[in-house]
Amino acid sequence: MMQQIETVFSLDRISVVVPCLNEEEPIGEVVSDMLSQGVGEVIVVDNGSTDRTAERAIAAGARVIAEPQRGYGRACAAGVAALSPSAEIVCFLDGDGSDVPSFTRAVVEPVVTGRADFVMGSRLRGYREHGSMTPQQVFAGWLAGLLIRFVYGVRYTDMSPFRAMRVDRLRSLGMQEQTYGWNLEMQMRVAAAGLRLIEIPVDHRCRRGGVSKVSGNLVAGFQAGWKITTTFLRLAWSLRHQARANFATQGQ
Repeated sequence: MMQQIETVFSLDRISVVVPCLNEEEPIGEVVSDMLSQGVGEVIVVDNGSTDRTAERAIAAGARVIAEPQRGYGRACAAGVAALSPSAEIVCFLDGDGSDVPSFTRAVVEPVVTGRADFVMGSRLRGYREHGSMTPQQVFAGWLAGLLIRFVYGVRYTDMSPFRAMRVDRLRSLGMQEQTYGWNLEMQMRVAAAGLRLIEIPVDHRCRRGGVSKVSGNLVAGFQAGWKITTTFLRLAWSLRHQARANFATQGQ
């Protein structure tokens, strides 16, 4: 697979964005493992950490930028804004070590070879280490996939952070969500725009250090669930005309 990618696309044009909040324990290994895959750069977005996340990311070879105003979507957007001019594909993953960097080539390959505009790694279709996802996370991914399929006719099984997309396509989506709804918004906008999407199985493991900001916190988990729900309802309403136009065009 590596040989196929190199003959079509230079890996130094793939940038990886890692939003982080207090991940000093796993972030060094995450950055090192990603760079070992041959990507051009790893951008760690420090979203207001109070520990040594930034220091350890820099030591591992990442370019670190600061987004002090907290919010998962804000951190991801800040990473996209900081991409190198030569970046043509952007890959996202979390900084807690739960995503497996060795799957990077599999995630970016359909975008690299032109088979897809957007690729998401599905944790629900891959191997999950015991305890790596809570029942609430599994259910949320299933429910979001069901709703998106009902509205747009495309199938997702997860809202995994491990994903890849062409930079120009991502910037054309008009992403607005600033908190936990970022991943869902991206999936919905991709579907509504009629872009080519592929979901592939990826392995998932327990975080390699630190404390979950959502799954281990009941209040934060409720807030994230509420935000995801309201994001879906808002976007389903606002994107309905775009989706209908795309479906009509495809049917001609």
